[in-house]
Amino acid sequence: MERLVVVGGGLAGHRALQSARKLGFTGELVLIGAERHKPYDRPPLSKQLLGAAGDPDRYFYDCADLADVDWQLGSPAVALDTGAQTIAVEDGRSLSYDKLVLATGRRARRWPGEVPGSGVFTIRDLDDSLALRASVNPGSRVVILGAGFIGMEVAATLTQRGVRSVSVLDVAPHPMPVLGPDAADRALRIHRRHGVDIRCGVTVSAIEGSARAETVLLADGTRLPADIVVVAIGSEPNTGWLADSGLELWRGNVRCDEYCRVAGVQNVVAAGDVAAWTHPWLDTVVSIEHWAIARDMAEIAVENILTGGAPRPMATIPTFWSDQYSVKIKSAGFLAQATSFHVVEESDDKLALTVEAFRDDQLVGAIVFNRNKTIIGYQRRLAGQFAGSR
Repeated sequence: MERLVVVGGGLAGHRALQSARKLGFTGELVLIGAERHKPYDRPPLSKQLLGAAGDPDRYFYDCADLADVDWQLGSPAVALDTGAQTIAVEDGRSLSYDKLVLATGRRARRWPGEVPGSGVFTIRDLDDSLALRASVNPGSRVVILGAGFIGMEVAATLTQRGVRSVSVLDVAPHPMPVLGPDAADRALRIHRRHGVDIRCGVTVSAIEGSARAETVLLADGTRLPADIVVVAIGSEPNTGWLADSGLELWRGNVRCDEYCRVAGVQNVVAAGDVAAWTHPWLDTVVSIEHWAIARDMAEIAVENILTGGAPRPMATIPTFWSDQYSVKIKSAGFLAQATSFHVVEESDDKLALTVEAFRDDQLVGAIVFNRNKTIIGYQRRLAGQFAGSR
């Protein structure tokens, strides 16, 4: 019996399993996951689940149609031999495969210096979010290192929970830099109206404390009291286990072609946050950490590795959303490719904003605040524009 092994228990791993069954694959399905949990939705970790009443059970994906899957959870893969087509697992087991999906995602980047024994958190998995939620109370003094999407979402969530002292620090000149200066400035003003202390253009030298976090030291000598420190300084691909595999990596991500096929090997595809591929509508390699990318890429990767027809390219227009207070921030397109941003519409009363992103004179993306129908229009426009340029 043919065996399809999926390494990684996130959204991409779950969709890969579902896609295999929908395509009529009747062989053995195995999922190797580092976490002890079955797959669950990760965006709520910094939003709804972190809120006081978030119920973890509601965020697990439905696995009723995957009852026959061999779930090998709680022990990560540690090595891959593509010649022998085997995977070594941390608990000492070795597992062979006929087809392999790499979907190990990313992990939170840790603070590079010394940290106190407790009071320092990251948010990348379910246990992270629950640990932070259990440790915070209205009197906590929270300092968040990093003003990206995770950091800003955590700030909004904790403020809405009633935490009175929340600060966000970042070396960048404005929060969520990929949104461009106009949208970032609007987000900054919204957070400050809710009492969040946001300081951009600052450098953190140390997290101080022995048994527990006590202060955050800035490069200029300023010390901020902090009994809770959230480190939100980005992520790193979970590819350390592939160091001796011979696979080609791009900025630490698994290098694929536009059909999700891993470069230089047979019977292996990659999907989700861990994958880097040449997007058919761009002239560059991309790695995009978006929910919709993981969903679509897993389905396309499995289709291409299991079926004998013409391969389907991974050509999804990236989309993203972030909930902060009563504002729903959404984007479409390739914002990282933009060289300029232009405000199209702005309304303080409705907390609404529309910004277009351009690379030279070509529209490559859009950002909206509280304009859900508008972003759908941009998605269609961008899809038509890029399809017409091929």
